[in-house]
Amino acid sequence: MIGFPLFTSLALEAQTASHGAVVIAFLPAATAVAAVARAGERPSRRFWLASGAGLVAVLVFIAASEGDALASGPQTGDLYLLVATALCAIGYAEGGALSRTLGAPATICWALVLSAPVCATVAAIAAATTGLHAGTTAWLGFAYVSVISMFLGFFAWYAGLARGGVARVGQVQLAQPVLTLVWSALVLGESIGAFTVVAALAVLASVAATQRAR
Repeated sequence: MIGFPLFTSLALEAQTASHGAVVIAFLPAATAVAAVARAGERPSRRFWLASGAGLVAVLVFIAASEGDALASGPQTGDLYLLVATALCAIGYAEGGALSRTLGAPATICWALVLSAPVCATVAAIAAATTGLHAGTTAWLGFAYVSVISMFLGFFAWYAGLARGGVARVGQVQLAQPVLTLVWSALVLGESIGAFTVVAALAVLASVAATQRAR
């Protein structure tokens, strides 16, 4: 609840979102590894092959689309992104395992209750020392992230992890970079080329293969 948004925010102070997507693309694979270690799952060889193919497709797509931004090599923020990826994978495995007994709503609600004192303290200190300087659009985005992404969305996400398996359902995240691009086109008016369509189909085929693997 705290580690992933904290370390990605620290990383994005110095890194671009496209550069960060390269590291975050490892999250589905990291989630599968965490599921093996924490949730006791044993994915098949077919699953690992499909997961690896999806990861390669995402990395090739990002490298081809953002080659100039990535040419400078590893940056200091990459360490933050790697830490964020590891913490998020562990959190998903823990949340999926707990949801099998507590249920998805109770799991995310208790996570928010337990993290509230820390989050409130940090937010109060930040507000007192730096002020709250943001426009209407920024506050609306913050409200969406708080209510939808970090709360209501986890009702469905943890329920899916509990029912379908953390490793297998976690591979749905492979579609995240491509979906981000689609939304950027719809919301921001950015263009989508033929290579993007091919990459999207490759990623979706990989996700479908992981869902069929046992």
